[in-house]
Amino acid sequence: MKLEDVQTYLKGIGLYQGELDNEYGPLVKVAIEAMFLNQGVTGFAGWSKDRRIIAAEQLLTRIENIDIGRIDGLKGPQTDYAFEVFDGRKRGDASVETWRDGEENEPPLVAPKAAAQIWPLQRDCLKFYGPVGANQTKLQFPYPMKIAWDLKKTTRSTSCHEKVHDVAARIFDRVLDHYGPEKISALRLDLFGGCLNVRKMRGGSAWSMHSWGIAFDFDPERNQLKWGRDRAAFAKPDYAMWFKLWEEEGAVSLGRARNYDWMHTQFARL
Repeated sequence: MKLEDVQTYLKGIGLYQGELDNEYGPLVKVAIEAMFLNQGVTGFAGWSKDRRIIAAEQLLTRIENIDIGRIDGLKGPQTDYAFEVFDGRKRGDASVETWRDGEENEPPLVAPKAAAQIWPLQRDCLKFYGPVGANQTKLQFPYPMKIAWDLKKTTRSTSCHEKVHDVAARIFDRVLDHYGPEKISALRLDLFGGCLNVRKMRGGSAWSMHSWGIAFDFDPERNQLKWGRDRAAFAKPDYAMWFKLWEEEGAVSLGRARNYDWMHTQFARL
């Protein structure tokens, strides 16, 4: 995704008459503001140039019917994925959106712990958890979490499914007991990438486990979706206890089970 893509769109609908030069000049600035107003984007008056460009690119993906989430000018995993889908469609590569379809038929690289049997298979989540986005409750974190895509903000809670609330709360308490605040910060275990998010799986057509509020993401920048153990921070030995604490409660790490999406743990079997 490039600013030139936004310029091309704006030129096509008559909001921009300048060159397709990938530059944020006065004409582009005015055209993007008009685009925001036409599409109902608010709060952009105080945004920096870079944030406005990202927001315009986000908005273009939404116009192209790509799931982007909030138009906020901040880059997180969903924005990165939406931009990848946009670029994939431009070059005619449909695999960007389908490479995970059928993964449920592949055995995990690491056998799940016995405790995992209390949680459903991914394909049975609707039966076990109910409709996506339903049956949510507030989970209080025992230590502050930084919002991974906006480090100026912190949170002490998130929404999660009521069936995983007590187990997740116990895990976070044990994480604090084992590591302590300083080590949690040093390992970036307090960079929260989200829980409840009703959307389709990135790279697949099925519902994401986040749609039920049964998956948790951490430090997405250093554990990107397609990164394997050769690049992902969480694949290092320092994080062995982190995964042990989750797996003792039956949670599944996609990083350990699939060698991608190391940021992600879920209360559903593969």
